[in-house]
Amino acid sequence: MSRSEVKKYRKTPLLLAIVFVLPVVLAYLALSYDWFNKASTNKGQLLETVLDLNLINSELEPKWRLLFVMPQTCQQSCENALYSINQIWVALGKESDRVEPVVLVHNNSANPQSTQIVKHPSVVVLQVDEQNVNKVFKDDAADGIFISDTLGNIILKYPLKQQEQEAIQQSRDILSDLRKLLKLSRIG
Repeated sequence: MSRSEVKKYRKTPLLLAIVFVLPVVLAYLALSYDWFNKASTNKGQLLETVLDLNLINSELEPKWRLLFVMPQTCQQSCENALYSINQIWVALGKESDRVEPVVLVHNNSANPQSTQIVKHPSVVVLQVDEQNVNKVFKDDAADGIFISDTLGNIILKYPLKQQEQEAIQQSRDILSDLRKLLKLSRIG
């Protein structure tokens, strides 16, 4: 063997180590020292405990739902939420048949006829018992806009916004999350 062949054979294992081992070491270091953002892609708050919408009404058609529980008094944040769920539904376009905007109204809720909801016939007003709402939301507050999957599991929550511009931005976030869910789901 000549010297050039010996050098060639010595370089081969070194090159293999660089090509296969170096990326693994770099990936380990990147994860260990947080070189990359480990953030999630959803913009809403992912609920850790399963909230079952079927406790309210088990006869609901399997669809994705935008939920809002009508509070006792409908102030600006409530009006923003009612407007937002309708606008999100409209913005879904051809996917809107897979999503149903729902407002849950119970005995102590504000009168839905005196709110924005009368301007939006696409929003379904569902009369429910307050005890069933309390069963669904347990210790969690029911103030917010929620996304429910086709099986009736409430999975994402978005807080209510007082300012109109914040509510509009939040609507964009909800729409973004909902589009991702619809894209990944074949059901509903």
